[in-house]
Amino acid sequence: MKTQSTRSIILGAAFLMATSAIGPGFLTQTTVFTDKLLASFGFVILISIIIDIGAQTNIWRILAVSEKKAQDIANEVLPGLGYFLAALIVMGGLAFNIGNIAGAGLGTNVLFGVSPELGALLSGIVAICIFLVREAGKVMDRFAQVMGFVMIALMVYVMFTAQPPYGEAVVKSFVPDTIDLLAIVTLVGGTVGGYITFAGGHRLLDAGIKGKSALPQVTKSSVSAIGIASIMRIFLFLAALGIVSQGLALNPDNPAASVFQHAAGNVGYKIFGVIMWAAAVTSVVGAAYTSVSFIRTFSSFIDKNAKWFIVGFIAVSTIIFVSIGQPVKILVLVGSVNGLILPVALGVMLVAAHKVKIVGDYKHPVWMTIFGIIIVIAMAIMGGYTLFNGIPQLFE
Repeated sequence: MKTQSTRSIILGAAFLMATSAIGPGFLTQTTVFTDKLLASFGFVILISIIIDIGAQTNIWRILAVSEKKAQDIANEVLPGLGYFLAALIVMGGLAFNIGNIAGAGLGTNVLFGVSPELGALLSGIVAICIFLVREAGKVMDRFAQVMGFVMIALMVYVMFTAQPPYGEAVVKSFVPDTIDLLAIVTLVGGTVGGYITFAGGHRLLDAGIKGKSALPQVTKSSVSAIGIASIMRIFLFLAALGIVSQGLALNPDNPAASVFQHAAGNVGYKIFGVIMWAAAVTSVVGAAYTSVSFIRTFSSFIDKNAKWFIVGFIAVSTIIFVSIGQPVKILVLVGSVNGLILPVALGVMLVAAHKVKIVGDYKHPVWMTIFGIIIVIAMAIMGGYTLFNGIPQLFE
């Protein structure tokens, strides 16, 4: 394989994962929690980045050395566990995708004034077309990269326009006034929870980037993916902080749009439309591709017709949204629920990392195993706490 082609695939996998994470829920969650926690939300972002890197690097390395998809690894750890994990991932992916389609509809509504339902329908068709072309993998990689760069560039402009208190944000990132466990679980869930962390890992496997020799490339790609998503998160946080620090109110029906509108007027509002649409459609692509990758190894029929299952996944998500819609609170909720899937998925991978029949003579670094175990325990405890305490508050 040519070096240039390999580089493109590695970067594409990083952007696929990052843009899968940067969806309507990502934009909504970041804005809602910034409005609530102000500069102290920087601490939540810092902790979530550390957890994200630890979880994702562990998972991608284990996928690479085993040369197997996550569901097959889980079935080897415990028969039937792979089917359970796949069910969790697909259900979470479908729920997220309904929100992604909703976000695409909202983006087109802002840009062109069409109804969110019509915009969602047209955006669903765009996403489907990506998988109908001959070299769908390459098109998907390139689409994710271009949209990722567009989102970050526009976000930088809005951040500087909002004039956030940078010094306060830095200080409170290390010495917060409050620590919000629901926010941490939601951010981790929205970045590496559910299907998202497997998006790039499975893409690398499908492209043939696997085995012990590929570990440096896989590790670099996994950290780059978290870096891309985190840069976007930090810029959005600073933009939102700049607005709320000025005492300006955010519209609860569309808090992220308020940030852009307050920061840059009508131009900012249109920029929000572009970012929301790009974030939504790339997430639709990532969710559909990854969710189907979790079931294609269970059946030769699904594997041969994976493209059509992906198309069907997008079509079902679009039809459900056009029928019932998706409110802001559900976008926050889904991130929290996906955070609950992470301890299961990462726990399974860590067990697999020490089974010779799965990874051969590969020795998983002890520090990574310890780091991973700490994340599993911490996310399980925080996830359990928010399930019984934090999440019900969203609906009071």
